[in-house]
Amino acid sequence: KKKNLCNLASQNLSKLKNMKKLILLAFFFSGFYSHAQKTENIIIITTDGFRWQEVFKGMDPAIANDKKFNQGDSTYIYKNYASADSKESRKKIMPFLWSEIVSKGQIYGNRELGSKVDVSNPYWFSYPGYSEIMTGNVDVAINSNHYKNNPNVNVLEFLNQQSKLKGKVAAFGAWDAFDRILNEKRSGFPVISAFDNVGGDKPTETQKLLNEMRNNSFKPFHQDECLDVFTHYQALNELKTKKPKVLYIAYGETDEWAHAGHYRSYLDAANQVDKWIKEIWNFVQNDPQYKNKTTLVITVDHGRGDKTKAQWTDHGADVEGASQIWFAAMGPEIA
Repeated sequence: KKKNLCNLASQNLSKLKNMKKLILLAFFFSGFYSHAQKTENIIIITTDGFRWQEVFKGMDPAIANDKKFNQGDSTYIYKNYASADSKESRKKIMPFLWSEIVSKGQIYGNRELGSKVDVSNPYWFSYPGYSEIMTGNVDVAINSNHYKNNPNVNVLEFLNQQSKLKGKVAAFGAWDAFDRILNEKRSGFPVISAFDNVGGDKPTETQKLLNEMRNNSFKPFHQDECLDVFTHYQALNELKTKKPKVLYIAYGETDEWAHAGHYRSYLDAANQVDKWIKEIWNFVQNDPQYKNKTTLVITVDHGRGDKTKAQWTDHGADVEGASQIWFAAMGPEIA
């Protein structure tokens, strides 16, 4: 019965061209401005460029068996993520998503069931994708990852301007472009991206340690992006100590390892994000401010290639299928 209802909802939703606009309007505006709302907090999570294929179908044997992509260790990939049943394989990659979020919430983007979710921008890469998520609209002038500060007002900025949410909005992103995507200078809420220090001029001892660990860490992506682990624990510390009502966390390693052609690390990064989402949700459901009053939204900024398997590493307007994305949500108003 639930599958039939999900399919029906998916078919209806797939008719809407701009799915991310729907997310923003439905969850933010109806949630925060309805007198009868149960949602008092929202957490948005993105994991850069993680394909719907792995989310819904699990490990791809064609990629896992390819010596160009398996990092010389297909045994590890098969041991940790393979199954004859694609539903079991996907659970191995993202167990919390499938055991908790899908069972209690909604997920969209399984194209094999007719649930089609696509970005609306014509570029199919990160800055335009994140801008679309956060503004609910497409600005075709934003056509580069090096684009200047985003001129469009984002939903986090809008919420931070509301009296009951002022000063209770925060964003953490592994990629340094989030300062520009969310236009931190104009928006008025903290955007901690890449190697930005947390805590400002008066960091706590925990924040000092987080800053030192990140600054002295291995930097495979140079100064453009820190490892996800630092973004995660900075955001988790914010959640536990500052108790924001609106929190955005943007993980990046799924995209970085895909570009590198490292399928094992790509799957490991997604699996780790799933564990972190579980950690966040366990805290949320054991804290009086958040318990049963928090909506969680998870999505991605773009897809990747698949028809030509070697293009799983890439995305952009010249890569077929790179517009195809997915999203999931769980919260008190979502069933």
